[in-house]
Amino acid sequence: MRGSAVTSTDAAAADPTNASVLKEYRFTDFASSTYTRDDGRTLKIRAARFADASGAFGAYTFYLQPEMTKEKIGDQGSSLKPRVLFYRGHVLVDALFSQESAMSGAELRELAGALPRPSGSAANLPSFIQYMPQRGYIANTQKYAMGPAALAALAPPVSADMVDFGASSEVTMGRYNTSSGEATLMLISYPTPQLAADHLRRIESAHQSAQPQTQPQAGVSTIEDAGTFFYRRTGPIIAIATGPASASDEKSLLSMVNWEASVTWNTATDNAQVRDLYMLILNIVVLCAILAGLAIVAGVAFGGIRILMKRWFPNKVFDRPEQMEFISLHLTETAVRGASQTGSDGGRQAPQNPA
Repeated sequence: MRGSAVTSTDAAAADPTNASVLKEYRFTDFASSTYTRDDGRTLKIRAARFADASGAFGAYTFYLQPEMTKEKIGDQGSSLKPRVLFYRGHVLVDALFSQESAMSGAELRELAGALPRPSGSAANLPSFIQYMPQRGYIANTQKYAMGPAALAALAPPVSADMVDFGASSEVTMGRYNTSSGEATLMLISYPTPQLAADHLRRIESAHQSAQPQTQPQAGVSTIEDAGTFFYRRTGPIIAIATGPASASDEKSLLSMVNWEASVTWNTATDNAQVRDLYMLILNIVVLCAILAGLAIVAGVAFGGIRILMKRWFPNKVFDRPEQMEFISLHLTETAVRGASQTGSDGGRQAPQNPA
């Protein structure tokens, strides 16, 4: 390391131009340092940490350029000549080599492996991005936005106020090649299907009332006129297709977006009390199972030994007559004898028939 590392919790220190975008991705802190080899080559590392993996993924897509080449570094990585961009977990790394070498990729993979990963749900990426179709997708064009500043930089077909990030919405966009031209697909995810339906009605109303010849008014929600415009809702996701492509191609692109409900039985939690209670119950169940197993084994062993001893050494180990003391009350014999005596007396004193 040349000198000392520069650290900061200010997003402007990481990127003065796009500090507001980094804040939307829940930026937490930043570190930068330069490393020098004996032969004079240098490597500058700039790392930004976010609250979760979604923030790091969003920042990665924000800085990703279409001309970059995909690299197997971290969770996702790309390179453009001496620059390598990748993220792992909730950390985004921008590496700049003064001179590339055959070991550059291996060195960064080693660095990525040493980076910490977030725990629990913070390690999960946005689930709705999986519904972006793969057929016809143009590499490195998918973007993910969590706020109006990041969305505005993407030139979206609908404005940020129509997306309504205050409703906990998220946006992903990508470009696709079709037989009639290039199309842009935008997915807006909401927490519930009801919220998605409400916002779809707003988008539909704005689209129907949009007049290309009329100048847009300040403060009024607008839809950008970028050729054809089609939309549909699938569950909590609104899908919008725009661009110079034909209507049939854009409708076909929309038809490939199909949300499927999934039920999660077990979800990870960071609550220490819940985790301790779970471990206590689990240990009790395991202990009961162990004790029950030992009882069964002991019972089988005890009974089996007695049976074998009786078979191999009859009346020598168990049930020896000289050691058996059995007290019998002869209750059955007494009951039978008493019944027979009653029957005999009754026969001698049977009453005479007066007739």
